[in-house]
Amino acid sequence: MMYDYLIVGAGIFGAVCARELTDAGKKCLVIDQRNHIAGNIYTENIEGISVHKYGAHIFHTNIKPVWDYLNRFTEFNNYVNSPVANFHGKLYNLPFNMNTFYQLWGVITPEQALAKLEEQRVHFDEPKNLEEQALSLAGRDIYETLIKEYTEKQWGRKCTELPAFIIKRLPFRFRFDNNYFNDRYQGIPVGGYTAMIEKILDGVEVKLNTKFVKGEIPAKKIIYTGPVDGYFDYKIGELEYRSLKFENETLDCENYQGNAVVNYTSHDEPFTRIIEHKHFEFGTSPKTVVTREYSATWSKGDEPYYPVNDEKNNTLYAKYEELAKQESNVIFGGRLGQYRYFDMDKVTELALELTKREI
Repeated sequence: MMYDYLIVGAGIFGAVCARELTDAGKKCLVIDQRNHIAGNIYTENIEGISVHKYGAHIFHTNIKPVWDYLNRFTEFNNYVNSPVANFHGKLYNLPFNMNTFYQLWGVITPEQALAKLEEQRVHFDEPKNLEEQALSLAGRDIYETLIKEYTEKQWGRKCTELPAFIIKRLPFRFRFDNNYFNDRYQGIPVGGYTAMIEKILDGVEVKLNTKFVKGEIPAKKIIYTGPVDGYFDYKIGELEYRSLKFENETLDCENYQGNAVVNYTSHDEPFTRIIEHKHFEFGTSPKTVVTREYSATWSKGDEPYYPVNDEKNNTLYAKYEELAKQESNVIFGGRLGQYRYFDMDKVTELALELTKREI
């Protein structure tokens, strides 16, 4: 059978493309090498809890058309992301707000907090690395308590060895407000992300446990959401990613840490955060599921999560981008296909824009 579109990847980008093209009368096939749909936003029901199998995903957006679109397929709850940081057993609210400043310095007014920040900041004419950039933006206390060791765990390198541009700016909120995002719309799909993707893909042909092989499945066009360098068999080199490792544990208690996300910002603990999944949906299960998340060096065969968009990798990606333009019947999309970190709302918007052009 000849398909109009072969869509490689059953994550949110591929699913939205499949939905829109199918509704426009196109014959689509979605394939995924994993044994499930939904890509990295896949949620699995354990003990009545929607467990985020590939790390916490909180939907947030200011893009009303995207919010309205996804609400066709799911109902979002009113979860507000308010992570907590644990540094040597002391807890601090995130993002940096008046609660954080009070916990650090005992200040109680925005004026006092601003004065303390100015006192703490270290001036550099041209910050040469992430440490100097962070010190110039946040000062020593915030850097050493909430940024330095956490960032080193994330990247597997010392902050003095990381480029300054990784922290272009740091948001400071001079209100007692622990809402991590400023977006108007925020929440978690009721019943989990997998159920949402199932509804998006309703009526679309999907084949799981299926690796993409060029020319194997006849299609007029391909929408490819896998790693762009992998599509070209790494012919001019491998792009770098950071990966993640997870340790899941089901506990015979109702409430382990009292919050969905607790970041561990010191080297005392090797993991970067603990996720307690039931709190994303205000769960009432008598048990709880927690996940310890570890940042990891990526090598071929591992799951790629975060593109390393430094100068070296961006230069290499630009060469792959030129190769991609020569593939007249292939469209590269999503985080891996475009070698950029995208939030879920942006991925959805890009998929809608792509299909509108195609239709």
